[in-house]
Amino acid sequence: MTDAELPIIDAHHHFWELGHGRHPWLEDHVVPFRYGDYSAIRKNYLVEDFRRDHGTHNVVKSVHMEAEWDPRDPVAETRWLHEVHDQTGWPHAMVGQAWFARPDIATVLAGHAAFPLIRSVRQKPTAAASPDTALAGAPGSMADPAFRAGYRLLAKHGLHYDLQTPWWHLGEAADLARDFPDTLIILNHTGLPADRSAAGLAGWRAGMAAFADRPNAAVKISGIGVPGKAWSADLQGGIVLETIRLFGADRCMVASNFPVDSLCSSYDEILSGLKAITSVLPPPERRAVFHDTAMRIYRPI
Repeated sequence: MTDAELPIIDAHHHFWELGHGRHPWLEDHVVPFRYGDYSAIRKNYLVEDFRRDHGTHNVVKSVHMEAEWDPRDPVAETRWLHEVHDQTGWPHAMVGQAWFARPDIATVLAGHAAFPLIRSVRQKPTAAASPDTALAGAPGSMADPAFRAGYRLLAKHGLHYDLQTPWWHLGEAADLARDFPDTLIILNHTGLPADRSAAGLAGWRAGMAAFADRPNAAVKISGIGVPGKAWSADLQGGIVLETIRLFGADRCMVASNFPVDSLCSSYDEILSGLKAITSVLPPPERRAVFHDTAMRIYRPI
């Protein structure tokens, strides 16, 4: 199989249509962002834009990640995306927004679960800005009893949890996975290894190893752009291959994080780079990372 023929399920991307007040961070106010200035993505990004960005890559299905829709009505994003799917065939599976400590969490989860494309939900838990400022059990963190009270309801609906958190909170993620073994946790953006110093990489590796030790843990290889540096196989190869080594190909998925990661690279540069990095893998493992793992976990329609 050639690289051009390799089937790809993009396991993490976003759509948005601005002008309706649905995405405050894109329409109303600017928030601190890990890639810095994000004004370039404060515009519509819909199916035709996504498919144009694919270029010659054989993207056969996709998983839509919640895009920080107005949290007053998280299920409205799920409803809108089903309308998009009905009109275009994309996306093929979805991750909805949920806030586990909210008093209406049971209603929100039931609302999401009523839609056929929903497989998982995401809440970004409270996170410290750096490893030395992390506070165990902080309100809104994965150790917060209020967070866990809502989180335990995922099993009732058979939903996964998509987790976005920096690597210094992966010990808490490992504890969460241990305490709720029936819920799969899918780590977004490879644990956010932005600090590429020797100490930063050592901390990232230790956190990833602790999380990977849980059988109900998986990871998406995405979101690894480094501000100020070009996305390249040389820069990202160690991160990608170490992640696959720790988790195994059957728990790893590639994803573009588009249009967000268009701030640091093109779709072609990211996918071509991932293909180049993984060329050392046996063909079945490579196919798992690009397609089969996401097919099994997200069951795209």
